[in-house]
Amino acid sequence: MSGFSREEADEVRHGARAVIALPELNSGLRDSDARLEEAAGLAAAIGLDVRDKVAFRLRAPKPATLFGSGQVEQIALTARMHEAELVVVDAALTPVQQQNLEKATEAKVIDRTGLILEIFGERAATAEGRLQVELAHLDYQAGRLVRSWTHLERQRGGFGFLGGPGETQIEADRRMIRDRMAKIRRELEQVRKTRGLHRARRERAPWPVVALVGYTNAGKSTLFNRLTGAGVMAEDLLFATLDPTMRQVSLPGLDKVILSDTVGFVSDLPTQLVAAFRATLEEVTAADLILHVRDIAHPDSEAQRADVLAVLEEIGIDGEAGESAPIIEVWNKLDALYPEAHARVLAEAERADDVIAVSALTGEGVDDLRRGVAERLLAGARVHSIALPAGEGGAIAWLHQHGEVLDQAADGETIHLDVRLSPDEWNRVQARR
Repeated sequence: MSGFSREEADEVRHGARAVIALPELNSGLRDSDARLEEAAGLAAAIGLDVRDKVAFRLRAPKPATLFGSGQVEQIALTARMHEAELVVVDAALTPVQQQNLEKATEAKVIDRTGLILEIFGERAATAEGRLQVELAHLDYQAGRLVRSWTHLERQRGGFGFLGGPGETQIEADRRMIRDRMAKIRRELEQVRKTRGLHRARRERAPWPVVALVGYTNAGKSTLFNRLTGAGVMAEDLLFATLDPTMRQVSLPGLDKVILSDTVGFVSDLPTQLVAAFRATLEEVTAADLILHVRDIAHPDSEAQRADVLAVLEEIGIDGEAGESAPIIEVWNKLDALYPEAHARVLAEAERADDVIAVSALTGEGVDDLRRGVAERLLAGARVHSIALPAGEGGAIAWLHQHGEVLDQAADGETIHLDVRLSPDEWNRVQARR
């Protein structure tokens, strides 16, 4: 699913020439060059051939075209110079603005929302991911369908019993979209129930769950592979990971931890996608610990941090101790820093609480991360001296699996163990007796 028709989608996926236009409505936290690079990265993620990218300062958005008339002429000239088939506007466009820009530039125009939907539609691999993308696309399409036909209703006027041109067909399309969206929501609800059952089984096991979150291309999948040895797609590409991936990993004092890699966030993430991917992000809300992976070498690292925290807050995570899981910031991509910046970032991370600096690519700092995660998961754990009959091999194995056995000695038919256990695990030991 995408913001295009099937024929148009095929066209943009095969190296179509494109130019990018960025409207700068306010300075904010973001660097214009970095924002243009991100837009180019999004375009490259679906194979577009980006020939040029230009930013325009806007005093106020124009209802008809978003850009001013002179700026529209410049965009059209740039598109003609590069024989571009596509103009990517790095902002949300109304249907009227999109239509007017297409007339002025004589090229296909797509906005940021449509571009992200296109990427998600191409990348979603699981049945659940495809359902979520289709739901988001239909939501986007339905809103544009309603707005783009209002001028016909105004033209006709009257009391409403004489519908505007095409009104019957539009109503049929609306109803078809609503029915399909309702069906997808029912299917996704079933997925949520299945996830809930899986989570309940994990809680009974129990194994701690650690979720990786972060801005797209922050290096989550590279870190996931470094920690687990898995072969998850990890490229220098925006939205390389869309579907959640879970693997088990051993940490100091913890034989088994579930690590979850999630979809990357992005600034101005379409509201349709935030809602549609809520089921995927439920894995984050159920985590015992969240690792917020940041590209510390990126010029917009602070703005990206704010975007991620805003999405986490939207799904009910504030990072404070209490109901939601605590957050450790992982300052990734040390390898991309110059020596002076590298030393400064290491010093800042050392002084900060719940911050660990790493390079997932080279492995620098990853052992410190393993220890830091284990210490946080084992916070509140105490050492207990336990004596068990030598014949209770299952209970002894359980202690090795769920705690950190510091000492073990045999005395005749009795095994004496000193084991570090979390409060929950100690309660389970007590319950088994």
